[in-house]
Amino acid sequence: MSVTDTAAEGPVHFSPYAYEFHEDPYPLYARLRAEAPVYRNDELGFWALSRHADVAAGFRDSVRFSNAEGVSPDKPAPGPHAHTTTAFWGRAPPRHTRMRALVARGFTPRRVVDLEPRIREIAIEYLDAARDAESFDIIRDFAGRLPMDVISEMMGVPRADRDELRRLADLLVHREEGIEDVPPAGIEAAVSLFGDYADKIAPSRRRPSADPTSPLLLPQIDGDRLAESDIVAFLFLMVVAGNETTTKLLGHALYWAWRNPDERAKVWNGTHSIDEWVEETLRYDTSSQLLARTTLCDVEVHDQVIPAGDRVVFLVGSANRDPEVFPDPDRYEIGRDTSQIVSFGVGRHFCMGASLARLEARVALEEWIARFGSYDIDPDGTRRVHSANVRGFATVPATLHWRV
Repeated sequence: MSVTDTAAEGPVHFSPYAYEFHEDPYPLYARLRAEAPVYRNDELGFWALSRHADVAAGFRDSVRFSNAEGVSPDKPAPGPHAHTTTAFWGRAPPRHTRMRALVARGFTPRRVVDLEPRIREIAIEYLDAARDAESFDIIRDFAGRLPMDVISEMMGVPRADRDELRRLADLLVHREEGIEDVPPAGIEAAVSLFGDYADKIAPSRRRPSADPTSPLLLPQIDGDRLAESDIVAFLFLMVVAGNETTTKLLGHALYWAWRNPDERAKVWNGTHSIDEWVEETLRYDTSSQLLARTTLCDVEVHDQVIPAGDRVVFLVGSANRDPEVFPDPDRYEIGRDTSQIVSFGVGRHFCMGASLARLEARVALEEWIARFGSYDIDPDGTRRVHSANVRGFATVPATLHWRV
């Protein structure tokens, strides 16, 4: 549907909670870029920026746009206690700088490279198990398990508890239709995470390990060490940023490659790399669709003044489809120039887990291609997650065609 077609529908309206938006946000993004690049939702009390130039500039501008009150559009997130659920995402300098430096010890290039053998072992375990399975779902049996195992091992979560952690993660991001807030089940999941996993992490934290998958429990700089409350807050963040988004990235990569067989052939026949496949997926249908900020002063964008103290949503998914930056943006094209994507943010708050997410995706897809000459997806059986800021599949049933 073109922007011209949709303009006849009346004034553009955007809510991150609308189920129809979750199913396909991109026609609405096109309208926002064309008709309301500085969009205001008075009912929910936020502004939205949809053009690539504005989103990228906003990410870089930590002087006027702050994440100290959280990055979620949900109503409970803003406030001085936002850091309890988003770790350093909900902190401003210098506290943000200190926490980021401590946590970064677990995401150095060396640490991430050291994770590859273990990531590959996990991928092989789940894919090989599919040979004897009666049915296979890309999310349930593979994409939803691998990132959770990696993050759990980094955070010291016992294997026996990971299915429950994944269940809580799903509840954290799920939003009920017609409710523009965190549902009771999501609140209960948050309480459970804080209570139960503080107790589970403490014993692992007291036992130093040389295992490269458990560096986040012990980092310190000049005697400054992450408190256990910081570790639990970071677990809360990683459940979404380190697990849900990577799960959705893998699901989207396999789904859109299946939907576009000519593009899939580029990777299967070796003319294009898996890295190019991953990057185009990050552009075309990114897992993290939007992130919020709070203005620290009046900010003027396109002759519109956004008052100090207002919430502003950066529409990452829209920026990645901006035709001013990406020619023919609604085409899934493996091998295009994706250097300007904003899927992991820009500037001071660039996602420090980006290299890990890309590594997990590359290894997982390498092992997928090594086993399957092709695969088919049941489009009628797919179901999307309903979340205010995470986009992806909850179910993707597939038939696997093993290589001989």
